[in-house]
Amino acid sequence: MDFTGKNVLITGASRGIGKATALTFAKKGAKIGLNYRNNTEAAHMTLQELAGQGHQLFRQDISEKTGPEKLINNFVEHFGSLDILVNNAGISIFHDIEEVDFDHWANAWESIFNTNLFAVSNLCYWGAKAMMQSGGGKIVNVSSRGAFRGEPTKPAYGASKAALNSMSQSLAKKLAKHHIHVGVVAPGFTETEMAAETLTPMERENLLRESPFQRMAQPAEVAHAILFLASEGAGYSSGAIIDVNGASYLRS
Repeated sequence: MDFTGKNVLITGASRGIGKATALTFAKKGAKIGLNYRNNTEAAHMTLQELAGQGHQLFRQDISEKTGPEKLINNFVEHFGSLDILVNNAGISIFHDIEEVDFDHWANAWESIFNTNLFAVSNLCYWGAKAMMQSGGGKIVNVSSRGAFRGEPTKPAYGASKAALNSMSQSLAKKLAKHHIHVGVVAPGFTETEMAAETLTPMERENLLRESPFQRMAQPAEVAHAILFLASEGAGYSSGAIIDVNGASYLRS
């Protein structure tokens, strides 16, 4: 896959899946816009690791209503056009219905949907508008196996990703006439810094047992699926949802 001359915007790109995706795109010749919210140090470290020249950091909280428009406008102003948009940023908050009070419950739903769904829908809106001006493009949204199997202690997370899948497929239909392809990658648990920071040893052991590979995905494996959907040869895969969960959850 060759992405020479392509301008790629990746949200949540300072570490984890976003960082791995940025590194892989850069190796394939793309110019990368790295979006991040707070972790400036990690974002600058990722920028320094990218192959090639001309990459740029974009600090923006996409959960703010005007954030997506500002981000897309700043990206296009800097690079001239948007060819590929990877909506990777997302959050997850524990909100077990048996254990939390209503305020925690309601705030978790609001926060998760603001970032995982509403921000992505707004980025898709402004990103698609920019792509229409340049003749087309690719949008890849990062979902989760939780959209299919359920998330008992984080139901808003699973619900936000299920809605993300539906929205992506609706946009794949609507935007096809504009030569804009929309795809989804749905990872299982991935070996990221966030997983290392939040998983207890018992949770980690249980996760490893879920897959016949007895391991979690590596960020680069998820990035590979993202690059496939963004590649020139994958246009007819628009609307597809690719599972990257090591056969830990198989859907019919």
